[in-house]
Amino acid sequence: MILVAQLIVSFIASSAFTILFNVPKRALLQCGLVGMLSWVIYLLLEDFGPVVASLSASAFVGILSLIFAKIYKMPVIIFSVAGIIPLVPGGLSYDAMRKFMENDYNSAVQLAAKVFLISGAIAMGLILSEVLNQMLRRARQGR
Repeated sequence: MILVAQLIVSFIASSAFTILFNVPKRALLQCGLVGMLSWVIYLLLEDFGPVVASLSASAFVGILSLIFAKIYKMPVIIFSVAGIIPLVPGGLSYDAMRKFMENDYNSAVQLAAKVFLISGAIAMGLILSEVLNQMLRRARQGR
């Protein structure tokens, strides 16, 4: 039951966040779907650690965004931004800043390092999906 609630919330969060960016109404469902599926991938791979799970989920977001962009004839960024919303370590960032303000520097630095690793993994996953896309394009063109 908790999994179903997480999926619903991730779908709503991704869809609602795209409203802030004035995404066309016809793309809200797809944006919510990308965000929800990214959270599913993250949950499935969470046992391998948050960095590996974030890397894999964001690579999946990148690939799915490229596919949706081609199908729905929209920019890739619309779907990729919506897809990474559930993956962003906002709560962890807040905890790190709170520890800094409380002068608990040991905990703060550990949390901040974790935030940087997860954020870097998200960026690397999106880059990885684009590199794979470029490699497939060149392979199809016979280069």
